[in-house]
Formats: sequence, structure tokens, C-alpha cells
Amino acid sequence: MNDRLNTTMGWVLGSAAFALGGSIVADMYFHGGSGELPETPGYMIEAPEEGAAVDAGPSLAELLATGSAEAGAAVFAKCSTCHSIEQGGANGIGPNLYAVLGASIGSHVPGYDYSSALSGHGGAWDYENMDAWLASPRGFADGTKMSFAGLGSGEDRANIILYMREYGGGPELPAVEVAAPADGEAGDAPGAGPGAVEGEPASAVEAAGAMGADQPVPENPPGT
Repeated sequence: MNDRLNTTMGWVLGSAAFALGGSIVADMYFHGGSGELPETPGYMIEAPEEGAAVDAGPSLAELLATGSAEAGAAVFAKCSTCHSIEQGGANGIGPNLYAVLGASIGSHVPGYDYSSALSGHGGAWDYENMDAWLASPRGFADGTKMSFAGLGSGEDRANIILYMREYGGGPELPAVEVAAPADGEAGDAPGAGPGAVEGEPASAVEAAGAMGADQPVPENPPGT
């Protein structure tokens, strides 16, 4: 019995010593317990610098120019449980949305009980404000009663805006900005091609004669 007990205790002490040794080696190799970074980090995640430009994709003007009111009708199905959009439609959980584009925020339906977050927001439902509202209602007006989380797709937001514009119109669509050609690049503007050719211009008679002159014929044409 004593031999078995001694053997067991020996294994226990050996395991503890092995674990302690492994922990010391790991701390030395991985700098455990130290605030210093290892010489060669395993994973270094580089965050973009504050203020760095982010490619946000097409602009709202581009999305509106290429969007479709027909596609927006399918997106509006998500809104139809709370809103009507036809002229004279009844208010639901949310107000009727006929002619909302261009109207004042939080007051376009007289008598509707808007939240103070909207009624006190100010401004008008232009395309930029409507796009921001559809992206995140709570982000646009913190405290709004609207529980919809928002549309993450810029294309969906542009399409639904175009659909809403079919019911009551709206402001003129924003113009798409065309990037100017970089310095040294040839433009496609009128007059941007090659300059004038030196020499006197040919007269009408000379030009007609040149067109009717015999053309040179190769001495050994193909196929002979």
C-alpha cells in the first residue's frame, strides 16, 4: 500500500512540476504577464486613421439617377403595414405619405400626433434627409416613435424614394457630378482633339479633284 501511495504522490508531484515548468517557459516565450508586446506580434490589426477617406460607393444622386420606382414599390411593401401613400389615404400607425417629399419634417399631415423628436427636428424632407431617415430612423431623430430599424441598402433607399416621388412629386432630383479629367489627360470636350494642320486649306475644287484622282494600285495585289 505504501509503495502504491508513494508512486501516486510521485506522479502528482511530477505533473505539478511539469505544469509549472511549462507555464514558466510559456511566459518567457509569449511575454505573459508583461505589458510589452512581443517583437513579432502574431496578429496585428491596423485600424484606418481617423479622418481617412472611406469608399462609400455610388452617391445618392447616382443611385437616384439609375434607380427604379417599380423596384421601390416592392421595397415599400415593408412600410405599407404602417403607412398608406395614395392621395387621401388614411393614417395608420404612421402618417399617410402622399406628397411627403419636400414637405416640412414632422408636420406634413395636419393633426397627426408626431413625436417631439420629429416635430422639433426642423428642415424639410429633401432627398438627403429622407435617405438618412430611411437608413436609420432613430439615428436621424433620436426618440422617434417609429420602431423600424432602417434600410441598409443604398439602392433600396433610392428606389423607395423614387416610388414615393411618384405619389405627389418632390423636388428636382440632384444632378450627378461628373469628375473633371486629371491634369494631362485628354478630355472629350468639343475642340479637345488635334489642333489645326499647318498650311493653306485646300479649295473646294482641289478637294474634289483629290477625291476623284486615281489611287495607287499595288504591283502584286493579294490573290494574283
